[in-house]
Amino acid sequence: MTVTKVQVVRLCGALLPARLAGISVALLKATALELAILAGHLLLYPSGIAQERRPAPRLAPPDAPRLPAWDKPPVLLLHGFIDNRSVFVLLRRSLVQHGRQHVESLNYSPLTCDIRMAAELLGRHVEEICERTGQERVDIVGHSLGGLIARYYAQRLGGDARVRTLVTLGTPHGGTRVVPLADAHPIVRQMRPGSDVVAELREPAPGCRTQFVSFWSELDQIMDPVETACVDHPDLSAQNVRVAGVGHLALPVHPAVASAIRQALDLAEPAADTPASADGLTVA
Repeated sequence: MTVTKVQVVRLCGALLPARLAGISVALLKATALELAILAGHLLLYPSGIAQERRPAPRLAPPDAPRLPAWDKPPVLLLHGFIDNRSVFVLLRRSLVQHGRQHVESLNYSPLTCDIRMAAELLGRHVEEICERTGQERVDIVGHSLGGLIARYYAQRLGGDARVRTLVTLGTPHGGTRVVPLADAHPIVRQMRPGSDVVAELREPAPGCRTQFVSFWSELDQIMDPVETACVDHPDLSAQNVRVAGVGHLALPVHPAVASAIRQALDLAEPAADTPASADGLTVA
């Protein structure tokens, strides 16, 4: 007996629960990709637990000629909640292959309970990078919570003097309501819409010099609502890039997103109109 495609679709519709019947093909594909990425990331996770080794700064003699600084600022990668630097393996490789001479990652402890304290740690590390490389400013790419920590540093702790461009990937700028039971963790409570941290980020920030580029996905199941991953502040120079076809875990992994991140970092003024900002980014 030959079973037609129409019959298969009708059979699936009869067997699947009603709440699943309306799920789009794009969401199913994105979910499958998320599961595949999660499996791969679990294998890589142990390799990123240890803090990255960094060369000690070398102090040159006072009369030594000063070498010219690199054309492009160093890039610092900052991971998300209960994660580590292994999430950036592919993005880091992409940045290095396309001309970024200095890319490194910062691990903050999974026991971190305060975004403000994590932002202070980030600030000390940025100062160390600038001293070690001779650069005045850095670029930062933050995934999820990492983007929120970096934004707090740039906007609230004077980090805009050091951060040229901040790229955030699926970051809950306005707070997310997902997984209410996770509120047992203090830092999750700080990522809620009504938290003190989110309220501080809504306060005026006149003269903030950092350029913000926020990638948000319409299929991001960690952002509730999904638009919370957009930067919406009258004092900030921000570009929000809608990504279609992938979920939360794919944002720091997908090659098309990596290409758009490189474009954002290479622009002198990322807030200017670009094809990505006008039409969004479709990666499916």
